[in-house]
Amino acid sequence: MGTQSTQVGQVVTSRDMTSVALNGRSYTDLFALQPGIVPVSTQLPDSVVMAGATVAINPSGALNPGNQSISGQREDANGFMVNGADIKELMNGGTLIVPDLDSLAEFRVLTNNFDAEYGNSSGGIVNAVTKSGANNFHGTGFEFLRNTDLDARNFFSPDRSFFHQNQFGGTFGGPIRKDKLFLFADYQGTRTTQGIDSGLIAVPSLADRTGKLSDQASSLKGTVSGPYLANLLSQRLGYGVTSGEPYYTAGCVTNLQCVFPNATIPQRVWSAPAQHLLQYIPLPNVGTNTFSTGAQAETVRDDKASFRVDQNSERFGLFTAYYFVDDFNLNNPYPTGQGGASVPGVNALNVGRGQLITVGHTKTFGATLVNETRLSFMRSSNTVGQPVGGVGPSLASQGFETGGGTTGIVPLAPAIEGVENVIFNSFVMGTPITNLKQANNTWGLSDNLSKVWRAHTFKLGFQGSYEQINVNPNATYNGAFLFAGNETGLDFADFLIGVASNCNQADSETYYERHKYAAGFAQDSWRARPNLPINYGVRWDLMQYWYEKYNQMPTFSLGQQSQVFPTAPLELVYPTDAAIPRTLVPQSNKFSPRVGIAWSPGKSDGLLGKIHAGAGNTSIRLGYGIFYSVVQGLSLAFDLPQPP
Repeated sequence: MGTQSTQVGQVVTSRDMTSVALNGRSYTDLFALQPGIVPVSTQLPDSVVMAGATVAINPSGALNPGNQSISGQREDANGFMVNGADIKELMNGGTLIVPDLDSLAEFRVLTNNFDAEYGNSSGGIVNAVTKSGANNFHGTGFEFLRNTDLDARNFFSPDRSFFHQNQFGGTFGGPIRKDKLFLFADYQGTRTTQGIDSGLIAVPSLADRTGKLSDQASSLKGTVSGPYLANLLSQRLGYGVTSGEPYYTAGCVTNLQCVFPNATIPQRVWSAPAQHLLQYIPLPNVGTNTFSTGAQAETVRDDKASFRVDQNSERFGLFTAYYFVDDFNLNNPYPTGQGGASVPGVNALNVGRGQLITVGHTKTFGATLVNETRLSFMRSSNTVGQPVGGVGPSLASQGFETGGGTTGIVPLAPAIEGVENVIFNSFVMGTPITNLKQANNTWGLSDNLSKVWRAHTFKLGFQGSYEQINVNPNATYNGAFLFAGNETGLDFADFLIGVASNCNQADSETYYERHKYAAGFAQDSWRARPNLPINYGVRWDLMQYWYEKYNQMPTFSLGQQSQVFPTAPLELVYPTDAAIPRTLVPQSNKFSPRVGIAWSPGKSDGLLGKIHAGAGNTSIRLGYGIFYSVVQGLSLAFDLPQPP
């Protein structure tokens, strides 16, 4: 029940975690069992984001990063810790480290009114604690199997997708020196091969692929948008086309009535890229104009391990060291999150490695004074959406005009040049356009001192961290085209004649985000009565915005001319220009008062105590506090390094 704490939250023990069949074996999937946590994320699997900024990176390749709204706050406003060490991915706000389920002793989610000891997060605080060795040797081994024979067919798929998953590993713990030195180690491997259902995708029919669009003639409502296009169509068709002329009207059978009689686009008017790219659009296999498959496999190879050493000394206290490593490789057949294809043939890789090192020291001074010191370092390096399938064919071989000095495309990333990214109303084809490489480094230091005096437990401490995020983005280096039907009224018809609704190509530099954080707190937990604890305290946070290592991030200042780049447009300024700090906005000191009361009615507390059968069965909490969240690093990515 936790009637002695004014914080709102719940502890989940190792037995609770391992006694249920947990798909994926990730403790982050259990968050939503607690009140106040919304069990969904607005970051959908097919969300496409701008270059240089990705949605939350899935730990171990495919696990839940914990981006969920707690107490109504943003999904990136939560804090994550393992053994008290910060493991938050500060670009998007999820966790980067998910230890093996069998290695966890417990985890706790604080959803509201947490003590002044915790800060830098206005949503919730999640702290996982790993197991340590003991005086007796003990170990476990496990193998979890899932396969196709146990699955049903997706209702919208023509066949049953295959699925094979093995999760295996074990733990081992025991004494190195009895009563003094202990070791605990664990390992978990995951091997998954899963057919991903594409869903029902509307694609051109066999007749459409020859230019005969009679089945979609009612959509050809557009008119020729200008004299340049009219002249170009006239040259290709061999008969006159005028600006404003309809592409097709009901009953049109001659070029005197419309541009494309019988709703047919002759191949002589097709653009060169359309002729070459048509082969990458899948043929219909459900009805006349629908495609669906579950034959494309997503594969995951994940290996994670950790070990923990504890040394107990009566003279020097308790020393703890913990190391965790997680290495994964995920082959995604549909990298839509990075703007990639939703149809087969253009897969991409997500590759990453996460590591955490923590060193802690706990020392008691007499029976009433305890000091805790902790050092930590976390590193996570991820490649998200690295193109594999579709890489190789040059843009020139696909019919595009390329090269400097032309009106065509200049490939800015030849290493990933391949099938051009083309977006239709119902599907996407081609290589990803917002893939990136990202490395996170977080150094942490904290120290807490606790003193028990009569009915009071005083606690004070400080915390500091330094974060680095290095991002090498694909800013649509090799271009992308959108066909939405703005010209003819039909996206596929626009594609055939080569009139895109939008063409996008951009460039960007690698950028290096930096962030510093410092905090201090003081609090008192006072047991005013055995069933009435009162907690009050205050927290100080130095809230600093992100800055870029080489001052590459611009901003605007009315009437100011940049001296860093004197040729920059007026009002476009950079850090180190007059009155422009490296963080673009000034840092500030934030003070957060906290107070909480928890009352567990006893039998002597009148009718309420009798209803609840005495103290310890019910807790009524009342609290107030101010909570601040660190600004997510994603906000800086919106300003991608842009030279003037």
